[in-house]
Formats: sequence, structure tokens, C-alpha cells
Amino acid sequence: MQLLSNFRINKRAYLTISLFLLLIVSSCSRDVKIKTGKTPFTTVMQKQFDTDITFAISYLDSIKHNPIEASDHFKEAKKYFKKIEPILSSLDVENYGFLNQPNILKVEEEDFTDIKIKSPSGYQVLEEEIYVDQIDTISILKHVNLITNRLKLIKKNTSFKHVKQYHFLWLFRKAITRVALTGITGFDSPVLENSLEDSQIVYQSLLTYLSIFENEFNNENLFKAWCMEIKTTLDNLQGDFNKFDRYHFIKNHTHKQLTLWNRTVTDWKVDFPFELAIKNDAISLFSPDTFNVNYFADQSQKEISSEKISLGKKLFYDTNLSDNKLISCATCHQPEKAFTDGLKISKGVKRNSPTLLYTALQQAFFYDKRAGGLEGQIINVIENENEFHTNLETLEKVVSKNSTYTLEFAKVYPNRKINNNDIRNAIASYIRSLIPFNSKFDRNINGIENTLSNSEINGFNLFNGKAKCATCHFAPIFNGTVPPDYKESEIELIGVPSTNDTINASISKDLGRYEVYKTPERKYFFKTPTVRNSEITGPYMHNGVYNTLEEVLDFYNRGGGAGIGIDQKYQSLPPDPLNLTKQEINDVIAFIKSLNENISEY
Repeated sequence: MQLLSNFRINKRAYLTISLFLLLIVSSCSRDVKIKTGKTPFTTVMQKQFDTDITFAISYLDSIKHNPIEASDHFKEAKKYFKKIEPILSSLDVENYGFLNQPNILKVEEEDFTDIKIKSPSGYQVLEEEIYVDQIDTISILKHVNLITNRLKLIKKNTSFKHVKQYHFLWLFRKAITRVALTGITGFDSPVLENSLEDSQIVYQSLLTYLSIFENEFNNENLFKAWCMEIKTTLDNLQGDFNKFDRYHFIKNHTHKQLTLWNRTVTDWKVDFPFELAIKNDAISLFSPDTFNVNYFADQSQKEISSEKISLGKKLFYDTNLSDNKLISCATCHQPEKAFTDGLKISKGVKRNSPTLLYTALQQAFFYDKRAGGLEGQIINVIENENEFHTNLETLEKVVSKNSTYTLEFAKVYPNRKINNNDIRNAIASYIRSLIPFNSKFDRNINGIENTLSNSEINGFNLFNGKAKCATCHFAPIFNGTVPPDYKESEIELIGVPSTNDTINASISKDLGRYEVYKTPERKYFFKTPTVRNSEITGPYMHNGVYNTLEEVLDFYNRGGGAGIGIDQKYQSLPPDPLNLTKQEINDVIAFIKSLNENISEY
């Protein structure tokens, strides 16, 4: 009883601490400005952050005192975690990642001598521990202690002294994009599907922090526009998770907020020191102008130019680069097939040929992620005895003997001899240009046309909701590169069968990522590809086991491999059936087909 009494006293103290902060926020709901005086915005931000993280710790402490009735306290603890999420996910990415990681074994493989296997913890894991029929109090207390200790460490070490306007603008935009691309998909609320409420809390927190910056606005109407937009967004983030209209949320709110954000950058006269994954002037998440391609490239590579792309395209289609003069990059990556080859297994290799569209917007290459960059991936193809079957030295000689190449390389890479690094960089530059974002879906969500059917819109909403596709295939690229930081391309164990058999299914013999470092916990893991242009990139999966999108959706609807009798301890795909109706499956497929693109210019 004494502990509970202390907790109540502490809560009253924290409420007192935050009263002046609440006054600031109220200026958005009233046409009355409440100034923060000469107090630096960093000081006010620090006090708000400290207040919220203290509440998060206190509610977790309540779980310790009564783990049998942990659910209510968990929801409050999660609420305050979501309040600090915009700040924490930008100022302390590593600790945020720990606190918000999925309940999946984490394997870090730097090289053969540095492989780490880590059991997950954090809010997602705790949610899955609490909301079960039979709770394990020992496990709950273990994770509560881990989370609490991490939060205390964060509180002790988080400082806002270095924060400038551009830091705040970046973290503000990151929060907006996170809500749109993972927040409203159920990505970090696996059991409760509390995503809409969580997203509301994030926006309420954004409103709090934006109000701290009210004095930075030169245009008072712009600040009021933000307040009105966030209020409208909060009103919209309600209802049933499975029925939520994500398409119109992104179209009518997220994109509007990106425009307001750019207006704020201009109003504050902010200069950014560099660009992150999303360009500083992006006003849409579904545009060729959304992403900073250089962010995904090796830092030693220079800027892409039209001349470099043109040169790379010629090399891409040149069969003379292979030993037998019969194979080019385009042999397995044909434009008319969305840069695939239409075969179950490509000739000379053991896996299906993936599309090269949007390949640039990922952090690892090949199905098993054995290459960390496009230039490195090209080496594998050149030296593979079943593909180009040559070497880098011979490649240099072949290209150097071509007078046309000699002239073009002298223009694109001046003042040096032709070398394999530049050859590979030119080819990679062409591949990095394959980011069309011109599908019917893109044109509609950007307001260029209004031609999507109700089925296609519902399919997008299902893809990002009930069907749970977007928890692995993240919009807008719809691959496994995780937004909004785009630092990791995920691999998954979904239990792909060796044949299209739902009665006596057995897992494909291909061991996937395991073959790179021989880590047992990585058997059958494969990189998540994009679903863009999927209508024309079949057959599907790394082994081409499925010929139609209907077969693919049936596999997922059953719960992946687990749903057809394939028992894998580390399956990362939830094993429960999705219970999609036939019409819902048809809608998801209709949406996927709306992602077909015009690639004739490439």
C-alpha cells in the first residue's frame, strides 16, 4: 500500500511539473498566444521529455507491484512511450530500436568472427506476454525490468543542448512518415492492434512540441494551419483498425503535412546540413522525387548523372562483357518483364530472378543479403561461373578496347583510365535510376487522377491493415527496407514450400541466409522483395513455387508455412490465419495490380 501511495504522490508531482507545458499546448486550441518568454526551446523540450519518460517508468513500476493485472498499466506505459517516440527515435535510434523491436530473435552478423544472437525485449514483446490466456509473471517482470532500466538510462543521458531547428524539423517529419508507413499498419501493436490510438498519441505529442516552437513562426497563420491540420488528423484517427481508410489518410493528411512542413522550413529559413533517406523538399511519399538515392549508396560513390546512367545502360545490355559473349545483365532482367526473366529459376543459378526496379532503395542485395551494395553485387555476377564467368581484370580489358566506351568513360570519369570500379559504378547508376513511381496507384494518391476503383482502394487498406502485408512490405516501396530511417532491409522466414502443396508440404531445401555465415538461426531466411509490378514478375518466391498472385495470397492467408504444416521455430511471419474472405483477397490483388508501372523509358 505504501508503494502505491508513493506512486500516486509522484503522479501528482509530475502533473505539477507539466502544467506550464499544457498551457503552451492550449494555445493551439485557443486564438491566444502564450509565450514561453526567453526560455530556450531546448529547455522546454527537455522538461516535457523528462515528464513523459518519468510517467512511462512509473506505470511500468506499477506492473511490477501487480503483474497479474498488468494490462491497464501497460497501456498507460505504452501511451507515454508513444509520447516520447518522436524525440527518442531521432535522438537515440539504438535505444528506441531496443524498446520497439518485434518479438523475433535478433541475429547480427558482421563477419564469421562477430555473430551475435539476441533475444528480443521491449514494448512489443511485453504486449505479447501480457495479452495471452495464461500469463507468465516471471517473464513479464523480466521484460518490465529490462524496459524500465533502459528508460532510466535514456532519461539520465538524453540532452537537448545540441538540438537546433533542423533537428526538430527532421524528427517532426520522421514522426509523420512513421505513422503513415508503420504506425497505422499494426507494425508495433501485434496483439492489441492499438495502432490508431497509438498514432493519436504521437500526433498529440507533435502538437505539444510544435507549440513549444510557436515563437519560431514568422507566419502566424502557418502555425494555426498546423494546429487545425493536427486536430483534423486526430479526429480522423478513430474507428476500427480493420476498417480504417489508410489510403485517404495518407492522401489527405500525410501529404498535406509534408507540404506544411516544407512551408515551415521556408518560414523559419532553415538550411539543412545534408539529406536523409527522404529528400528535404519531398511533398509526397509516392514520387520519383521522394528519396535521396545517394543515401542508399556507398558513401565513396559520386553523384548520379544522366551521362553516367546512359553509359551504365549500354553496359547493362552488352553481352560482350560475359565470357561467352552471350549473356548481359538484361538476360535475367528484361524490361518487358519488369526486369525479371519470367522463369521459376534463372538459368545458371538456383533462385528466381528478382526485379531490379527500386533495387536502389534497399540496404542489401541478393535474396540472402550477401552483398551490401550494388557495386559489390555486380562483382558476384561477373565472377559467377554460371553467369558472366569472367573477372574484373578481363572486364576492364574488354571495355577499354571499345572505342565508344573509351570516349564516354573519359567524359563521365575524367582524368583516369577505365577501371572496374567505374564500370561497376556506371552499371549501378543505371540500376539506381529504375525508380519510376508512375503506377496508377501513385498517380491517384498524388492527386494527379481519380481512377482507382473501390476494390483497389480497399485492397490498399487491407494490405496495410487486416492482411498485415505492410508489416513486411512497407509502403511506398513495398519492400523490406524499414521506414522511416531506411537503414535495414529485412529478411524473413515465412516457410516457403518446395512445391505448391498444401496437404503434404515440405519446406524448400534452399537454406537462404544460412549459407552466408552458417548461423543456424538464419536457416530459410530470405530478403523481402518489392511487390510493385508483381502482376508481371511471376512466378513468385525465391524458388518460383507459385505461379499466380491468388496462390501467393492463399499461402499468406493460411498463416504461411505454419498454415500448411511446415513447422519452423523461427518463422517470422505470424502463424495465425488471416481469415481474409474471397472478396478481400481479390481486393488485395486488385491493389497490387494497380502498382504496375510504365517502364518503357528505361
